[in-house]
Amino acid sequence: MTAAMEMPRVQECVVAACAYNHTGDCHAFAITIGSLDHAHCHTFIEMPAVRAGVDGQIAQVGACQRADCRHNEQLECQAPSIRVGPDADMADCMTYTQR
Repeated sequence: MTAAMEMPRVQECVVAACAYNHTGDCHAFAITIGSLDHAHCHTFIEMPAVRAGVDGQIAQVGACQRADCRHNEQLECQAPSIRVGPDADMADCMTYTQR
């Protein structure tokens, strides 16, 4: 049997327009980070009238597609926690650091 690793928590999300953001906390079960050219939060959903996720749930990083991030090992985030913040058109992982 393989033991599951503990995924890093989303310590803070300051993207108020996201449906999963409840006063600075992300309430998605898990988020996906990355694309080929940017560290976007692909779980970002802009729906101002809707609040999504589970109360009391703090999101974890389920997958990271930025293989060039120093925290990424085999597409799994190894950072202790991450922060998500605004970008020009989306939400980004502010913990992303290029190798």
